[in-house]
Amino acid sequence: MRTDWNEHPPERLWRLPLTNGLSSVTISDGRVFTQVRVGGVLDGTDVCVALEAATGRFLWTRPVGQARYPDGGVGSDDGPRSTPVVRGGRVFVLGSYLDLHCFEVADGATVWSRDLRAELGGSVIPWQNAASPLLEGELLLLNCNASPRALVALRQSDGEVVWRSGDERMTHATPVPATILGERQVVFLTQFGAVSVRPLTGEVLWRHRFPYNTSTGASPVVDGEVVYGAAAYARGSAAARVSRTDAGFAAGSVWGPLSTRMIHWSTPVAVGGHIYGLFGQNSGRLRCLDLRDGAYTWEGPNVGLGAILLVDGKLLVATEGGEILLAEPDPTAYREIGRFRALNGRVWNSPAISDGVLYVRGTTELAAFDVGPPRPRVLRLAAHWDPLGRVVSFTVSDAEGQPLLPIQAQAIQLLEASRVGEGASWTPVELSWTVADGVLRGEVPVPPEVNGARFYVGRETD
Repeated sequence: MRTDWNEHPPERLWRLPLTNGLSSVTISDGRVFTQVRVGGVLDGTDVCVALEAATGRFLWTRPVGQARYPDGGVGSDDGPRSTPVVRGGRVFVLGSYLDLHCFEVADGATVWSRDLRAELGGSVIPWQNAASPLLEGELLLLNCNASPRALVALRQSDGEVVWRSGDERMTHATPVPATILGERQVVFLTQFGAVSVRPLTGEVLWRHRFPYNTSTGASPVVDGEVVYGAAAYARGSAAARVSRTDAGFAAGSVWGPLSTRMIHWSTPVAVGGHIYGLFGQNSGRLRCLDLRDGAYTWEGPNVGLGAILLVDGKLLVATEGGEILLAEPDPTAYREIGRFRALNGRVWNSPAISDGVLYVRGTTELAAFDVGPPRPRVLRLAAHWDPLGRVVSFTVSDAEGQPLLPIQAQAIQLLEASRVGEGASWTPVELSWTVADGVLRGEVPVPPEVNGARFYVGRETD
């Protein structure tokens, strides 16, 4: 990802209205997947949308389940909070009311679907489901909020239940995979607190208590053996250290919970023993927190209820007002690299980046921006031999069809040789280029005394 945004702001590739919802996007196989609400806030439908990544063109849509949001607090652009996940040509979608679907990536055909409330006894909490399902190996893991076994793993191939475990009620946080002390595990942030399980069996490895009130939206963050959690509504932040014991694993408090270290819902990132996140309730000030003691080391701008990612070693932050900013993950001071305006609407959604393209979704629109490194220009040299006039005509054009400027002719040099391969002697050719319709054109006369094959190559000088 290039970072010279102040000098060269990212180019917008496309933009389209996309109402309504708080989902992020997932990019795979040249497609972009997200969820939207179609219809009213109290009588709408949760819909999975597939777009063409290059253009934003709609490819297909499929209904997921009801989209009814009676709890308020968001507004008329309220909508699905979950984000589809993709693997092996299939997209897995979890709805606001725990409808789980598996669609074909190519055309949206249904492979299988499960109503987790009706079939497993699941239930939703206020503000409905916001978690995304987690792909781990051949399984799909989630919290279906069904007592006495809320944590569940289903086979990706057919949706069949492989195991159920635990009685910890769901929050709005998505589970995260991690390898801690050499053991692969999945950490759920539940209403009890952090709960870690073996992904293949559901066996609980360790638990760590973290108080719950109203909502926990940020997913847990793992940094080595330390697991960090945060919530709003006077809960704040806490950190636990995982250790091995004779009985298996245990988790003990490093510090907290500190009620003054609240995060409303955006998942922070960990770099080098520090947490970078948007701290506050109903607000989000970019701050750095030391995982050793929970102390802030600096505070940056108030960006609202946006989101933060770690991309190529940089902090990428989406502000609630639609700006995207870059900053260094420096624990000693806030150091902004650049920023640009991406959208004008409200951005409560997390951005995503893939193959040098940044996708910024707000509650009512989605746009794509080129943030990849500069691509080297490829020029095409073509030649035509006129045997009667004994003239070789040359054209130089941009391989991607971009017009060339007259000033660029000064940097194009033509070389000739009587043979190619090792030992060939390439000498510059004197000619004057002209420019017509963005193409360079030039002619080289061949004297009558010159016989045999001639070889030419063009190069662009600095």
